[in-house]
Amino acid sequence: MKDEHSKPTASQNPARELLWTIEHHFRGWTCSQCEWKEAVPTLLNDPDAKTAFDRLAIAKFRKHNCADHAIRLPSSGAESFTARIRKLVSKGFKPKDAVELVVQEVSIEYAGDHTAVAQAQDEGEDFLRRLRSGLI
Repeated sequence: MKDEHSKPTASQNPARELLWTIEHHFRGWTCSQCEWKEAVPTLLNDPDAKTAFDRLAIAKFRKHNCADHAIRLPSSGAESFTARIRKLVSKGFKPKDAVELVVQEVSIEYAGDHTAVAQAQDEGEDFLRRLRSGLI
């Protein structure tokens, strides 16, 4: 008989992951298991400063306790461009090719919406920078 109040074992609770998340009102690192977040400062533009921020966020992620935060609920929003890039890379595309494909797709899907295309390009550049830095 399973006790409803017992703690889940490692096999019942998969390991948490650090996720790069871009939503309408949030851009930064999140935990895959809980609502822990580390938002990018709004005026952070320098690539070296972004890399330093990423290292600090990773250290904070490793120290956080998921039990201190609410459980992450599945997202109901639209998929981010970064998630689309990751999906292509996981299917075997080279990262640079995946970025180019997503930007092309976005330019077709959001014809005339230069903001969406610019956001896809920004997310693609950010993805490649993080990849080169060894953060993802």
